[in-house]
Amino acid sequence: MERRALIPWGGWAGHRPEEGANVVAGLLSEDGFAVTLTADYTAFSDAAAYDLVVPVITNDKIEDHLIDSLTRAVRAGTGLAGYHGGLAASFHSAVRFHYLCGLHWVAHPGDMAARYRVTVTRPHDPVMQGIADFDYQSEQYYMLYDPSVEVLATTSFSGEHDPTARGVTMPVVVKRHFGGGRIFYTALGHVPEELSHPEARLILRRGLNWAARTIQQDQNP
Repeated sequence: MERRALIPWGGWAGHRPEEGANVVAGLLSEDGFAVTLTADYTAFSDAAAYDLVVPVITNDKIEDHLIDSLTRAVRAGTGLAGYHGGLAASFHSAVRFHYLCGLHWVAHPGDMAARYRVTVTRPHDPVMQGIADFDYQSEQYYMLYDPSVEVLATTSFSGEHDPTARGVTMPVVVKRHFGGGRIFYTALGHVPEELSHPEARLILRRGLNWAARTIQQDQNP
């Protein structure tokens, strides 16, 4: 049966959400998903009708009943996934949403000038398999995150841009189980062009499929 994906987009224009949503739609369409793109947040009320929901939304506001609909859908098995501003920086004031996602962006010391190393911490996980550590230049996200998330890749802050962060290791790629649903997040991909970075693109593609259960196993031996 064909899998269905919902991609709501919006929020801060600097992340160019409509273009980013179209990149995600292209990846999912290539992998056989029927994709619905929308700038109407009321679509969250129908989340249970989809196998995967991918918000490409930075900040903005959302009504509590829509978050509740999304949460019920994920508990029942709908996948939830996001990159960069989507999930971690969506709906800053909506604590229910961040309880669901398991993470919340709070800073990016150095902004786009940050050069950092992405370290793969679970090389045998199906999302990260065959991907070696790599260098990246973009916003290096500093986040608050739930201890229940499974960390697949990390980065360390040098302190160059903010001495208080020196030596702090932060997740870059995570996944989470929430009831019957799967949640995936990667901090990579500030603007759509970054999603052409080979490792960033492959991680996102695999993570989307893991959240939607087209990748079945959690861990390879």
